[in-house]
Amino acid sequence: MNIQNAQEVVDEWIKNHGVRYFNELTNMAQLTEEVGEVARIIARRYGEQSEKESDKDKDLGEELADVLFVVLCLANQTGVDLQEAFDKKLDVKARRDHDRHQNNKKLK
Repeated sequence: MNIQNAQEVVDEWIKNHGVRYFNELTNMAQLTEEVGEVARIIARRYGEQSEKESDKDKDLGEELADVLFVVLCLANQTGVDLQEAFDKKLDVKARRDHDRHQNNKKLK
């Protein structure tokens, strides 16, 4: 599945299971909440904080998928072709960052 397909799947899900998209501000708040859940798992599982017993069963993949779902919702409701935007961004990063990262002594 490419990003365009994913946007279509999310739109169909909203039409078939949701009432409508939450407004953009609500979805932005939802995205922030979901990113916070990812950050909590990463900080406690891979960082220096100890993982609480209540967090040990949290699924990082599921939380990342929540982030992706909300991003796809925001793209749909604001008319962004995320596949096109991602392809452009990847091209820019490849041109801009290739030599920079290859020559970064900190990454060796």
